[in-house]
Amino acid sequence: MKAVDLIRRHVRGMDPYQPIEPFEVLSERLGLDPAAIIKLDANENPYGPPPAVRQALGALRYPHIYPDPESRALRRALAGHSGLPMENLLVGAGADELIDLIMRLFLEPGEAVLICPPTFGMYAFDAALQGARALAVPRRADFSLDLEAIEETVRRERPKLLLLPSPNNPDGGLVPPETLERLLALPLVVVLDEAYVEFAPPGSSRLSSVPRRENLIVLRTFSKWAGLAGLRVGYGAFPASLMPHLWKIKQPYNLNAAANAAALAALQHVDELEAIGARIIAERERLFGELQAIPCLDPYPSQANFVLCRVRGLQAGELKASLEREGILVRHFDKPGLRDHIRITVGRPEQTQALLAALRRRANS
Repeated sequence: MKAVDLIRRHVRGMDPYQPIEPFEVLSERLGLDPAAIIKLDANENPYGPPPAVRQALGALRYPHIYPDPESRALRRALAGHSGLPMENLLVGAGADELIDLIMRLFLEPGEAVLICPPTFGMYAFDAALQGARALAVPRRADFSLDLEAIEETVRRERPKLLLLPSPNNPDGGLVPPETLERLLALPLVVVLDEAYVEFAPPGSSRLSSVPRRENLIVLRTFSKWAGLAGLRVGYGAFPASLMPHLWKIKQPYNLNAAANAAALAALQHVDELEAIGARIIAERERLFGELQAIPCLDPYPSQANFVLCRVRGLQAGELKASLEREGILVRHFDKPGLRDHIRITVGRPEQTQALLAALRRRANS
């Protein structure tokens, strides 16, 4: 008997998730020093964390001791930051771990979740890991949700979960409050992924609504606004009725000591993070305006830290490749609903200038 013959059937048939390549792999492939690469392909914070975070990492006292399995100090700090009871909060190794936990909590093999592509690819991936079905209700051409189609799919297929980013990845659009209310009236759990909400207008988050709703989960991350993508810290607000069951299935030491210390330090310097966020928002608006003047691009308005563009008159894949040869990395999409699109992370002003110069050269060639 070969071990591979015993692998679960649905795993054997899965497509792997395609992550973004790390700096060291990219620099070797491109033949460039990492410092020369302008990395605008993964929605990372170009400024990184506050200096206090690096100091906290250097001052770790107990890396040889297992961390608190309940992350109590961080959850207390998050309660103070969010205004929610810590009893409603769970932290994870990035929001990705929490998405996986939610799937494991609710889904039996063959059951369904509802997604609205184009959207974050991890939702369908994690559903497949559970042997569940990901039912796709495509967005309209302007990336708004097709509410009537969602309601019909819920009536017909009875999915347990609806997963929605707000702002959505890859277009940066928000779920309007009235739309969310209509979705919460459906007989399922709505998982609102607010990974980019710190770059949206004040009042865009629905985190504070969670304790009052029995079927709303809101996820957040330190990867974007706090610049901790490499340390993997996320948190979620859950209805109180779900928390005992989440504690049962969570890995005991899921958040490592370094990530915990970094997140605590970040929360002690929220003013610095908000100042960086304001710079990113201002640069996003400048980038959007400049991209509108590039003849081959149609950018979409965004409330996140990236701008999605439809490419006209040339192949988006060729445009991505030509930028890459200059050491500028953007994300390329070529799938239903996103044919010939690129997504550009908002970088520092000097990175924006280099990108725009390269795009103008390519458009005029």
